[in-house]
Amino acid sequence: PLFQGVFRDISERLDRMRELQRQNERLDEFASVVSHDLRNPMSVAHGRATLLDEECESEHIDPLLTALDRMGTIIEDTLVLARNGRRVGDMETVSIADMIGNCWQTVDAPGITLEFVDEFSIRADPDRLKHICENLVRNAVDHGGDTVTVRVGQADEDTIYFEDDGPGIPEGERDAVFDPGYSSVPDGTGFGLAIVQGLAEAHDWTVTLTESDAGGARFEFGGVEIE
Repeated sequence: PLFQGVFRDISERLDRMRELQRQNERLDEFASVVSHDLRNPMSVAHGRATLLDEECESEHIDPLLTALDRMGTIIEDTLVLARNGRRVGDMETVSIADMIGNCWQTVDAPGITLEFVDEFSIRADPDRLKHICENLVRNAVDHGGDTVTVRVGQADEDTIYFEDDGPGIPEGERDAVFDPGYSSVPDGTGFGLAIVQGLAEAHDWTVTLTESDAGGARFEFGGVEIE
């Protein structure tokens, strides 16, 4: 009876794992189809709106382009969350300064400041790490505004942090910010920090949200292989 119970438990676990794998494959396929089918008409709509903006003046065009850009961001975030949220590829040695610096150049907020307290590299999947950094930068700007200061450093031998001097996040809301769809800003997608957490866990890192010395948000990543 003991062995029968063990075998039954193993069999049930395998069945659950196979069903989870099938669900993940269906989710991956669904995300790919939805993303492809939405991207094409989105591209056409954005192109037409841009041409319209060049041909005539209207107070309605800028809000239209902004809405289309936001839809594009939601599509990209949803695709990353659905397809890559729990997987990583080949691990490489990546310079944090170079990675975040590259992400920083795409931010449309010239008044923000980036400070590196420590210079270091970590072992990570470069593509997934780029998604993490992009979403952390976006989150800092969304909440801290165009003059926010972001500091990146090493807390201990296997922990790094990313913090800002923005308004921070109340303690009672810090767990909820990692839930897909949760956003405390009107134009947020609510997927950014869910992507950060999913990709961190895929690397076998822990991610926690606390308060920085300046009163802003501080994200700490533990279990990181720092070089």
